[in-house]
Amino acid sequence: MSRNERGSLTAFVAVLGAALFVLVGLVVDGGRAIDAHRQAMDAAREAARVGADQLSVDGLRSGEVTVDPAAAVAAVTGYLTAAGEQGSVQVDGDTIVVHVDASVPTAILGMIGIDHLSVSASASATNLHGVTRQDP
Repeated sequence: MSRNERGSLTAFVAVLGAALFVLVGLVVDGGRAIDAHRQAMDAAREAARVGADQLSVDGLRSGEVTVDPAAAVAAVTGYLTAAGEQGSVQVDGDTIVVHVDASVPTAILGMIGIDHLSVSASASATNLHGVTRQDP
């Protein structure tokens, strides 16, 4: 081996080590982000269902089955708070749309300056009543 090639293996090992470190960080912290996304999706789905169940008492008395928008927003907000999630809710007729945002602290990628990963999920639920379609 000639003198000008000394240390080239050390540089190669250092670069390879750094790449492997980042890869492990992506696997570990990426897995945590996927789990957080699943939890956010579950919370959004359940919150939307809870909101769609909030029927208008006045509507029921008049023979119409409709969602009470104020009660739906309050129920969704209460559910998300109890679940420890942050989110927003939209009421569009009998359809409730819930969007949940979450942030996951990183375990390994924080060492290279990535302190958290953001995830979000949206789900909707529609209050259906009676026969909505003909069976095939």
